[in-house]
Amino acid sequence: MDTIMNALPYLMEGLQVTLYIFAVAIIVGFLIGLVVALFRLAPIKILNWIAKVFIDAIRGTPFIVQLFFIYFGLNSLEWISFDNTTAGIITVAINAGAYFAEIIRAGIQSIDKGQTEAARSLGFTSTQNMRYIVLPQAIRRMLPTITNQSIISLKDTSLLSIIGIADLTQQGEVQSAATYEAFTIWLTVGIIYFIIIYLLTILANFLERRFEVR
Repeated sequence: MDTIMNALPYLMEGLQVTLYIFAVAIIVGFLIGLVVALFRLAPIKILNWIAKVFIDAIRGTPFIVQLFFIYFGLNSLEWISFDNTTAGIITVAINAGAYFAEIIRAGIQSIDKGQTEAARSLGFTSTQNMRYIVLPQAIRRMLPTITNQSIISLKDTSLLSIIGIADLTQQGEVQSAATYEAFTIWLTVGIIYFIIIYLLTILANFLERRFEVR
């Protein structure tokens, strides 16, 4: 018990870093996903191609390879210099963005095309139709799936300790080495992750019931 109490302040500091990276990355990732989804649905072939290549490249490579490419690969270029936190946020955001893009695209396509035709008959432009008619309905349908993908991204942040970010996992490694109580420390880290992910799962289930399409 003393081991847990002594390690807990450090683990909480690590949790704050984890949640900060997660929150920023999810917001940026959603914006990336929205832009890529709109490119994917655009009538312009080059935009379609760019979006498809991005989605396939990110979804077709491991998260850790993307992390190493951004932190070690891009940082090897003279004109790029990312600190580890920035590299971590970018990696999580880009990875989540590729998955969000497909979720958003599916959500937009699920909206009845008759509503788009009705909006056009009322004089709405394509931008106004997307902003005021399609997206508000699509987001309601996407929320549960987006929350589930966010949970996956939160789990992915545990890999950021590899590049030296003092997140929850990294603090677990430090405390485990300092106390020689690996079982106790990693059990505590696992419980903390479980609590956070369980709360997000409850949120996802609530949203699924709240916005269920009938």
